[in-house]
This record gives sequence, C-alpha cells and structure tokens, in this order.
Amino acid sequence: MSNTNCWETLQCKREENCPAYPQHGRNCFAVTGTTCKGKVQGSYDEKIGACRATCPFYGDLMHLDDWERLAVG
Repeated sequence: MSNTNCWETLQCKREENCPAYPQHGRNCFAVTGTTCKGKVQGSYDEKIGACRATCPFYGDLMHLDDWERLAVG
C-alpha cells in the first residue's frame, strides 16, 4: 500500500468529483466533503471518528505510518 491513494484502495470510481483528488489521496480523511459509502462527509472533526472506526484505507495508512516512524526513529 506504500503510495496508494484512497480511491485506488476503496475503488470508489469518483475521482473526478472528489475534493481529495488528485492531491490529497493519502490524507482524504482531512478533506471536507469527501464521499464515504455513497454519502458526502463533513469536516475532519465531523468524520474522523468514523474514519478511525470503519475505513480500511485509514486503518492501513495509520498502521503503515506508525511502522515507518518506528523505522526512522
């Protein structure tokens, strides 16, 4: 998953209409107005709990980042 973007992992097929596309595919959870399971999401504060709890991309990304930090530190 090293440099995979959210739309590649989640296969949402909505890249053209997504506010995270094309520059924010690795931090989509911080972008207001992205779509999750067919619903437009709110701000970071409004959606981060759901991202942490249910998003496989977020879970994989945070796990990878934790390991990368450990390897560097």
